[in-house]
Amino acid sequence: MSTTTLWRPTGPVELDLVRAADWKAWPPRLPEQPIFYPVLNEDYATRIARDWNLRHDGAGFVTRFEVDSAFLARYPVQRAGGETILELWVPAGDLPEFNAHIVGRIEVVHAFR
Repeated sequence: MSTTTLWRPTGPVELDLVRAADWKAWPPRLPEQPIFYPVLNEDYATRIARDWNLRHDGAGFVTRFEVDSAFLARYPVQRAGGETILELWVPAGDLPEFNAHIVGRIEVVHAFR
C-alpha cells in the first residue's frame, strides 16, 4: 500500500485527544469546524504551530502521520495561499473514515512552548 505523509499543526487540547486515542485518530470536529485540514508540508505546519497555536493556546505541536494514498485521492489539494500553503479539506463527517485510513501512529515531530 502506498501512503502519503501529512502534517497537522495541533494545539494542546487536540493533542491530548489524539493521545487518548492511542495516537491513531483525530478527534471529531467541533460544530463550528466543518472541515479537518491536514497540510502537505512540514514547513507550513511548523509556521502555524509556532505562530498561531503557541500564541493562542500556549503551546503548538507539529504532528506527522501517514494515510493510504488511494483513499486520499478523493480530496483534491487546496491552495490556501502561496505555492507551499497546501491543505486537504476533509469534511467533518468524513473524519471517522479518514481516521480508519491512517497507517501507523500520529507522531509529534516539533513542540513549541
